[in-house]
Amino acid sequence: MSGRTAESGDWVETLAKFLREQPGVTAVRIDPSAHRLAVATIGRAPVPGLEEKLAATIAAIEAQVAARSTGKAPTGFSLRQSGGATVLGRESCVTAEQLWLWREMEWPEIKAEPDAGDQEWRTLAWLAAVCGGAGIAGALASRLVPDLPWVAHGLFLLGVIAGGWDAAVDTWENLRKREIDIHFLMLAVALGAIFIGAWGEAVLLLFLFSASGAMEEYALDRTQREVSALLRTSPKRATRLRPDGTEEEVAVEALRVGEKVRVKPGEAFAADGVVAAGKSASDESNLTGEANPVEKAVGDQVFSGTLNLWGTVDFEVVRLPSESTLQKIIRLIQTAQKLKAPSERFTDRFGTGYTYAVIGGSTLMFLVWWLGFGLPAFVNTEESRSAFYRAMTLMVVASPCALVLSIPSAILAAIAWGARHGVLFRGGAAIEKLAGVDAVALDKTGTLTTGELAVVGCESFPPGREREVLQLAYTLEARSHHPIARAIVRHAKAEGVTELALEDFESITGHGLRGKVDGASLLLGRRELLETGPLAEWAKQLPPAAAELSEVWVLGRDLVGRLLLKDQIRAESREVLQRLKEAGIRTVMLTGDRRHAAEAVARELGLDEVRAGLSPEDKVAAIQALRQEGRTVAMVGDGVNDAPSLAAADVSVAMGARGSDAALEQAEVILMHDRIENFLAAERLSRRARTVIRQNLALSLGVVIVMVLATAVGAVPLAVGVAAHEGSTLVVCLNSLRLLFGRNE
Repeated sequence: MSGRTAESGDWVETLAKFLREQPGVTAVRIDPSAHRLAVATIGRAPVPGLEEKLAATIAAIEAQVAARSTGKAPTGFSLRQSGGATVLGRESCVTAEQLWLWREMEWPEIKAEPDAGDQEWRTLAWLAAVCGGAGIAGALASRLVPDLPWVAHGLFLLGVIAGGWDAAVDTWENLRKREIDIHFLMLAVALGAIFIGAWGEAVLLLFLFSASGAMEEYALDRTQREVSALLRTSPKRATRLRPDGTEEEVAVEALRVGEKVRVKPGEAFAADGVVAAGKSASDESNLTGEANPVEKAVGDQVFSGTLNLWGTVDFEVVRLPSESTLQKIIRLIQTAQKLKAPSERFTDRFGTGYTYAVIGGSTLMFLVWWLGFGLPAFVNTEESRSAFYRAMTLMVVASPCALVLSIPSAILAAIAWGARHGVLFRGGAAIEKLAGVDAVALDKTGTLTTGELAVVGCESFPPGREREVLQLAYTLEARSHHPIARAIVRHAKAEGVTELALEDFESITGHGLRGKVDGASLLLGRRELLETGPLAEWAKQLPPAAAELSEVWVLGRDLVGRLLLKDQIRAESREVLQRLKEAGIRTVMLTGDRRHAAEAVARELGLDEVRAGLSPEDKVAAIQALRQEGRTVAMVGDGVNDAPSLAAADVSVAMGARGSDAALEQAEVILMHDRIENFLAAERLSRRARTVIRQNLALSLGVVIVMVLATAVGAVPLAVGVAAHEGSTLVVCLNSLRLLFGRNE
């Protein structure tokens, strides 16, 4: 997949490190898509602490494992694929591998962290409040009791401790790793201010820094809430039906494929399944963004975590709860939050070096102001500020807090908005790339059309007996499960047609259906049924169906007729394509269908270009040709048949995430509920995110440049520098939050 990072093979080395540290374990088998995990040992001897250490290892590499890039095996280990799983083991002979005893392990549970995030910003807010209160009290004490300076200094010291506590903890952790960051700079400036007697300015700095930190945590916490809402909807208990029909309450993890589960009104579906009995409606807004309830009857799919609204429903489990659509979406979103955009990785790379540059530059300017311009080193006078004071101010205004937050805050807000509205992004790179797309290639069936046939016409020969033709077709197709049969049955029921008594029903593979009604033979199938019998000459005179239509012929005792069916165009496709064209994006259909059928759809929808009769290889070549024209191409497909062309595009977008494993594995952007209009929402969101990122970068860099120049050429009060620095950081966070709460238009 084009969005994978070059480092995604590092997880193999991490697993190899685990094996080196666990001599009792011979191999590890891991299947990220199914969340299955197993270890091989020689014999059944217990391995102390195995579960905890393996869980920690998998948790550390989960984002890289999800990328499904295996890389090369380290020296002394073998690496191979086994079905959907990857097996990493110690090098050994075939005979030794036969002695391996595989033990299934529990995959580390994905846990929500909303409470932790909520507690973090609340703690920082309380510390900031204590710092601010102590600062105000200290300022009042210095004016009211000037003869007792220790009172003011004690209050200021309390403010410094409260405001600098979080920064001190982070700095200590970084120093243990021999690293420094912005927190170190803030503490250094505060201590420097205290050193020259500027207690009030030291407290003001730490108050604004801690208050800004609380606001940052609050902003990032709000972007996590939509994702954590999905985790909260994941049910924990289920009512399983025993073979005798009695109920038993079990943990969701105990459900198995094929078992039946009863769901009462107001309860959540515990797994993905198919309705076996009952009728109701479900609220699927948490998965798809669709606000309207979805009707559910026998044969309809239901999805884990969605809410049963009013009827009691029995459904058959078709996927294990750990493999449900909800769990896949949760894993995808959490992985997306770990995969950084290219611009975000850039700011990470220069962050540490920039911090050292700020410290070095401030030290240099201290020497220049002191030795070069003759300013006092540490003593402030009424005429001028000391060189040390100016150096501390320079260190504050040059700190890159706002710059570092400008990109990740916008990316996380965009991912959260998309998750709430039925658009899933696989990391920040997908958001950035989609914003630059100027050509969109779309598959026809299942993307621009619904993929479901519908009856659009019924003809009889002789004319006038069309209803009889439909009745005969309904009688046969009612016993078939083919997509054409579903369309005919649905149409017949809508027309109020009744089913006749049928005898000797038989399905003729590759040709059609056969049976008897009132002792007379009845056939249904393709045109070849007519062309190979006594009616062959007459059949040659029959008008062919239009290129975009499919036909089904019915032969009765004294009646010949046909039903005409058509793949229905999505009602939203026309408006989506029109909006894309208005945005200057070229639209191209890539399909394996016949040219006439494809062109008929293209004319109706207003596509710019049609390429029909394509094999998967031809679709890849078409994508490459568009890219050679200098275009940035997004491919929208179903994620299964279009997998090669999805991989070839700059941005891969999959329809049908509800149950499509290939969509979740291959695509960088996934449109929930097969909603093509969500592509328009995704494209608009990506452009808004790019605009917000540019605004954030311009603001953060602009403030740094202006304040650095102002500090270099004149005496900027430390309080002004602090306000400019922390103010820009706060504005960046609030600007990013517009993506989460604003309308995507």
